[in-house]
Amino acid sequence: MALMSSTEPLSQPDQKTLLLTAARSIAHGLRNGAALPIVLSQFPPSLAAQRATFVTLTINTELRGCIGTLEAYRPLIEDVAANAHAAAFRDPRFYPLSQSEYPLLDIHISVLSEPEPMKVESEADLIAQIRPQIDGLILEDGARRGTFLPSVWESLPDPREFLAHLKHKAGLPLATWPSTLRVWRYTTFSFGALVTQLEQSAPTPSQQATR
Repeated sequence: MALMSSTEPLSQPDQKTLLLTAARSIAHGLRNGAALPIVLSQFPPSLAAQRATFVTLTINTELRGCIGTLEAYRPLIEDVAANAHAAAFRDPRFYPLSQSEYPLLDIHISVLSEPEPMKVESEADLIAQIRPQIDGLILEDGARRGTFLPSVWESLPDPREFLAHLKHKAGLPLATWPSTLRVWRYTTFSFGALVTQLEQSAPTPSQQATR
């Protein structure tokens, strides 16, 4: 389980519980067509705090789904269960996950800090302010909105290229800087594991109860 960038670190047991819950929510979806139901009383208080997360699924390092929330509005454990299911079955870029793909999954969870609004006068101003490898960005102009997690810096290390791809994702014009454009940044605490590794882990009683 690797830390990619920091916000509020979670303990190793909490990371393991979240990853197991993500995997079991996907498995529950394969069997029942819905996310894993969560009973908050069966989990520690640290996982009941409202947090926003993204769940990213890969197979052999290739993206297989990524869904998340930008604003915290439900308990962390519920957000992970819901986003894991959505990443597997509702990402519009992919077909729903198949049973044969499940054992090949690598699951990554990113827990977001609260987005911080940025005062930006121009694209050059934003490029000067953003911190490569650290900042996730949200761009919003009216109904157009897009975000890149800090992990995207791994494939787009140049700030200008990072921003250009994000503008394209958000449906914003590449050659201009709208005066109404709003920008936020955030950091993430990220960790992950292969489904095969998670299945080898002994579940806790509370995790068994959520199957």
